[in-house]
Amino acid sequence: MERTIIHLDVADFAAAVECLLDRRLAGRPLIIAPGGAARAVVYDMNETAFQCGVRKGMAVRRALRRCPDARLRPPRMERYEQAMQALLQPALACSPRVECGDADGHLFVDVTGTGRLLGPAMDVAWRLERRIRADLGFEPAWSVASSKLMAKVATRLVKPRGECIVGAGEEAAFLAPLPLRLLPGIENRDLAMLDALNLAFVRQAASLSREQLGALFGSRAALVHDVLRGIDPSPVRPAGSASPTVTAHWHFGNDSNDAVVVESALYALAEQAGWQLRRQRLAARRLRITIDYSDGRRRTGHATAPGATSDDRSLFEIACRALQRVWTRRVRIRHLGFYCERLVFPTAQLDLFAGRHYPNRKHYRLSAAVDRIRERFGRQAIDVGRVLALKDLPAAGQCAVPLLPGVPA
Repeated sequence: MERTIIHLDVADFAAAVECLLDRRLAGRPLIIAPGGAARAVVYDMNETAFQCGVRKGMAVRRALRRCPDARLRPPRMERYEQAMQALLQPALACSPRVECGDADGHLFVDVTGTGRLLGPAMDVAWRLERRIRADLGFEPAWSVASSKLMAKVATRLVKPRGECIVGAGEEAAFLAPLPLRLLPGIENRDLAMLDALNLAFVRQAASLSREQLGALFGSRAALVHDVLRGIDPSPVRPAGSASPTVTAHWHFGNDSNDAVVVESALYALAEQAGWQLRRQRLAARRLRITIDYSDGRRRTGHATAPGATSDDRSLFEIACRALQRVWTRRVRIRHLGFYCERLVFPTAQLDLFAGRHYPNRKHYRLSAAVDRIRERFGRQAIDVGRVLALKDLPAAGQCAVPLLPGVPA
C-alpha cells in the first residue's frame, strides 16, 4: 500500500507562541533570545524580523543592528512544550502514528489506509489546519506526500502559510527544479562540495550515477542518491515513543590508557554509529561519551555538533571533543560508550559563517571504496588505518544497540 504522510509546520513556532500570549507583538518584529549574555544568539524570530535580515544562530547584537525596532523576548521552553502538546491532540484523533519535533511546530501524521474512515488525505489535512487555527490560533502550512522527506520539502515551499500535495510517482519531477539546499539529508559539507562542482539544483545532482556520488560522499552516497530522487522509507514514529538513540560500546580485553588505542576504539564506534544513523535516515545533534575506568568510576561528557550529521569522520571529531573533556585521569579505561542523541530528520541549512573547512574528495572516494568492499565481503573484510591498533588486542569487542525495535545491529 502506498504510504500517505501529512506534514504540518507552524513557521517560527517560538515566536508564534509569544505572539499568541501577547497580542501587542502582532505585526511587529520579534526576536527570541536569552538576555544578559555577552554572546547570546537568536533562538527564533518572526517573519517581520526575518525580512529585516535576522537569522537563527545570529549574535543578538548583530540582529538588533539589522532590526533596531525589534522586541526582545527570552525563550520560554515550558510554554513551547505546552503549545506542542496542544498541537498534537487534534492530530492524534486522526492517527496513532504522529511524530512531533522538539517543541518546533512540526508534525508528521501517517494516515496510510485511513481513507475509508477519514476520507482523502488532503481533506484530513485541511480539517486539521482549520481546527488548529480555530482552537489554538496557529496558521500552519501543510502538505501531503508519500514520505516524510517529500512532505517536508513540500511545506518548505509554501511556508509560512500554504498547502502542497505531491502525488505518488511525482517525486523526482517535483524535486528536479528545486535548489539543493531545500533537501533534508543534504548537509552543509555536501552543499559546499556540490557548489564547487557548479551543481546548485536537484536535477543537476540527480544526473550523477551512484558511483560518481560515491566518489563525493563515500559512505553517505546511497543516502544522497535516494534523497535526490525523493526516496525515503523512514517510518513515522508513534506519539509518546521514547526518543530514539544510537548506542555503541567498546569493551577493552585488557584495560588501557594508550591514547592511540582509545582513539582507535572511538573511531570504530563512530563508524558503527554512523552506519546505524544512515540506515535510519537520521542525524545526530549531540554525542555523549562515557568512560568506565578499571577502578569502577565512570565519567560522562557531551559535545554538540555545529549541524546534525551522520558522517563517520564528523561524528569522530565531535566525539574527540567530548572525550577530551572527561579523560582526565591516568587510570586505565575498561569500557567506552558512544551515544548519539537529539536525533533529527536531516535538514539542510546554509552555513552562517563561510570559509569553514570541508573534507577533500580523496576522503569520500576512500570511504566509497571501503563501503563497497564491506557490502560485498562483510564489514570485517577491510578496516581504515586508524583502527589497526585494535587488531592485536585480546578479546576486544564492539557491539551496538539498534536504533528502533526490529532493526538488527
